[in-house]
Amino acid sequence: MSKPSSPARGRPARLDRARTVQTALDLLDESGLDALTMRRLADAMGVQAGALYRYFATKQNLLTAMAEQMVGGVAGASGPAGDGDWSEEVAYLTRALRTALLAHRDGARVYAGTHATGPNTLGFADSLVGVLRAAGFGDDAAARALYSLVNFTVGHTLEEQAALQPGDREPADAGALHEAVAAGKYPHLAATLPVLTSTDFAAHFEFGLRLLLDGLHAVRR
Repeated sequence: MSKPSSPARGRPARLDRARTVQTALDLLDESGLDALTMRRLADAMGVQAGALYRYFATKQNLLTAMAEQMVGGVAGASGPAGDGDWSEEVAYLTRALRTALLAHRDGARVYAGTHATGPNTLGFADSLVGVLRAAGFGDDAAARALYSLVNFTVGHTLEEQAALQPGDREPADAGALHEAVAAGKYPHLAATLPVLTSTDFAAHFEFGLRLLLDGLHAVRR
């Protein structure tokens, strides 16, 4: 009677879409977007680089899947029960998007270059547009407000993550800005340098978000 065969040594690691995306996000957090290559991802998963193309025909397809996973849970973000102020609900959802992007190194860079159509991305967009439509905004205004809020959030977070790379304590160009302003005649910039070089990005974000919300109040029909 023959012995049961033992598992073959050197058997390729199990590969699936979910594990691939999660490993890519782990590598992103570890080394940043510039260091994330299909070859490095394949090495981390113990497979040949060509095996990844079974699920992702291009790196852009992979980044789109990563962006979709990053915003998981954002669609369900909901502020505390209160007076039902639509602008506070919009603000809560917008802050949730920023938080999701900040949760991953270079998260905004990944998200900015993708156009995911998965349930996480579409669910967030539908929730935000739904709040606006329920508040009385027309369809066109609600759609444009979505673009404005998302573009502001992604753009702000891009700058935030670029300024504060891991280990930095101040914006990378703060010293250069100080020197340039001091060397020239820029009295207005000199007066506002404490804010211009501040790393309180939450305050910067809230100021811009408030401007957008005030503008939406003005155009609400």
